[in-house]
Amino acid sequence: MSRFDKQYESWMQTNTLNEKNPRRLEILHKGLGHGTIEFLRSIWFPAIGNFNDLYPEWEVRDFSNGYRYLDLAYMPGGARGGIEIQGYGPHARDLDVRRFKDLCRRHCLLALDGWTFLPIAYPSIVDEPKQCQQLVLSFVGRFIASDVPATLTWLEAEAVRFTRRLLRPITPLELADHLRVSDRHTRRLLHRLVELQILDVASGERRARTYKLRL
Repeated sequence: MSRFDKQYESWMQTNTLNEKNPRRLEILHKGLGHGTIEFLRSIWFPAIGNFNDLYPEWEVRDFSNGYRYLDLAYMPGGARGGIEIQGYGPHARDLDVRRFKDLCRRHCLLALDGWTFLPIAYPSIVDEPKQCQQLVLSFVGRFIASDVPATLTWLEAEAVRFTRRLLRPITPLELADHLRVSDRHTRRLLHRLVELQILDVASGERRARTYKLRL
C-alpha cells in the first residue's frame, strides 16, 4: 500500500468515526467520487503532503434552508475554503440551463457566506497536474503562513510564502519590494533557495530573471 493510500484510508476513517451528522455520514459511507479521489492522489497530496484541516463531503446550508455538500472543505483555524471537482460531462457538456444557473447560484451563496471557492476541472487534473498543484499551493497559501522548513531564516521563509501565494513566477525586484531589502540581498536569498531545491529558476540563462516554487 502506497503512502497516499495509507493516509487516505486513515483520513477517511477518522472523518467517518468522528461524524455525528447522519446525512453526511451516509454520504461518507458511500465513498468519494472518482474525480475527488484523483484530485487528492495526483494534486493535493503531492503538493501538500497531508490531509490536515481537509474534510470530504462537507455539509453547508443554502439560503433555502436546504443542505448542500462540498467535495472538499479546507478549514484551518476556522477559515472557509471550498474545493469542487467539475467533471466535464455533467458540469459542462451536458449541463442544462437550470442546472447551470443553480451551479452559479451555489458558488455565489458560498462566496457571500465567506467561503473562498476553488473549482477544479477534472480534465485539468489529468492533463495539467503541475498547474493544478500550483493552484492548490496558492489556495492553501491564502489561509496559512506555515509549512515552510524550520531551518529557513525569516526572510527565506517569507520568500517561500510569497512565491506560494502567486500563480506565476516572481521577479527579484518584486520580492525585494515585498521584503523591503536590497536587490543584491534578494538575489542571494533566491540563490540559496534554489540551492536548497525549494525554488527553481523559471526564466533566464546567464542571469535568472524569474523564479518559481519547485513542485
